[in-house]
Amino acid sequence: MAGLSIAPEGASSYKLVEDRLEGLEAQDFVSPSEQDQLVKEIKDLLINENALLVAHYYTDPLIQQLAEETGGCVSDSLEMARFGRDSDATTLVVAGVRFMGETAKILSPEKRILMPTLEATCSLDIGCPADEFSDFCDQHPDRTVVVYANTSAAVKARADWVVTSSIALQVVDYLDQKGEKILWAPDKHLGGYVQRETGADVLMWDGSCIVHEEFKAKGLLDLKKVYPNAAILVHPESPEPVVDLADHVGSTSQIINAAKTMPNTQFIVATDQGIFYKLQQQVPDKEFIIAPTAGSGASCRSCANCPWMAMNGLKNLAQSLKTGGNEIAVDRELGEKAMKPLKRMLEFKAT
Repeated sequence: MAGLSIAPEGASSYKLVEDRLEGLEAQDFVSPSEQDQLVKEIKDLLINENALLVAHYYTDPLIQQLAEETGGCVSDSLEMARFGRDSDATTLVVAGVRFMGETAKILSPEKRILMPTLEATCSLDIGCPADEFSDFCDQHPDRTVVVYANTSAAVKARADWVVTSSIALQVVDYLDQKGEKILWAPDKHLGGYVQRETGADVLMWDGSCIVHEEFKAKGLLDLKKVYPNAAILVHPESPEPVVDLADHVGSTSQIINAAKTMPNTQFIVATDQGIFYKLQQQVPDKEFIIAPTAGSGASCRSCANCPWMAMNGLKNLAQSLKTGGNEIAVDRELGEKAMKPLKRMLEFKAT
């Protein structure tokens, strides 16, 4: 049945997320003088270690700026994977969440992969345990398994395809045109968007992003009244009522490109606030307003910040480079299995 959504017993739950977040905090505040000292130290360490910094759009602007200034990369997870694979560096420092570090190691097994912290993970990853997901796949052997990049190496190893939000539509449409039925994991909102747009037969795992799921359609409509000429840019991990209000739906890189090319001078943006650094840098003559997540009585108008991305800081980045700590390891056999669907992702060209 097309569009069917199944929540396997024991799968994603907010209790899992709350347990993992308990006791974890963002990096301690550093003064401007400490920032300058840490930035200089990190730049020297990157040179000495023949290392490059690869950062996601959702990390702190200080981290993104540092990656740019040192010849690294600031991008979405797809371009992070490509950049790391193709670079000549012998060490990659991945500022993001753990699945991104694992992906870098799978694609570049000969390189040393460090992260500022190994505690930075993702609700989609947590909510899709490899053993439960494998059982789910075994129950539906007739389906092509397509998993979102926000998953563990073990889940990727069980998949036929890995996709990011930037190519999910094209890949599923390609498979649908071949008559294949899809088993999709883990984000139900992105999966639902893909199913609606392609009409493919999609069986979904029940997972979601704790940041994007909190965007509110009512709040978005209220904000649109204040900014009637603003275009609404939405990441497809958001709930369907929010996606339905969008003038453009796309990945982080696609949102940035839309802001560049659309004629509007104001944009309401429904994704993690970390993207505003790059938006304001690349489109300085336009105004960006964060979409609301708050409901009645909320303490903040928009809480759209991934708590795990916020754990990447200058202090633990410097410490990782100094000590070689927080190194990512992926079992060789597991990595070889996961490499197959990742390679399909990297080599896929939309027609």
